[in-house]
Amino acid sequence: MRIGDLAHETGVSRRLLRYYEEQGLRPVRLGNGYREYVETDVAAVHHIRAMLAAGLSTSVIAKLVHCVRDKDELSVPSGCPTFIGELRRERTRITEAISQLESSRRILDAVLDTAPLDGEDPPHESALKRPGQSRAPA
Repeated sequence: MRIGDLAHETGVSRRLLRYYEEQGLRPVRLGNGYREYVETDVAAVHHIRAMLAAGLSTSVIAKLVHCVRDKDELSVPSGCPTFIGELRRERTRITEAISQLESSRRILDAVLDTAPLDGEDPPHESALKRPGQSRAPA
């Protein structure tokens, strides 16, 4: 299938498919220079999209994409164990990012808890005072 067919089947633009090719998706090149894609490329594009959604960088995906050609699931075949350490580091990075985002959300929740509801007056200055303070915090 040609790039337009792959774009239609995967819902990914031709431009993005060309970028994926730069990152490791390897279509067959015909004698006239056209790209020829096969069904496993459809699965690879879906896997690339899933890995991007999982937060993996394109450099990690480029190392991984040739190992996850199975149509139905993302799995690591026995011949591709070399990047497992890198995937674990990516998982740690994502876990740390989630922790930071959760902390940010808690801070926003605390601020929003003191904010007026739509149509209400802002909280009175005395409501913002902490015990022992003579005025609202700056």
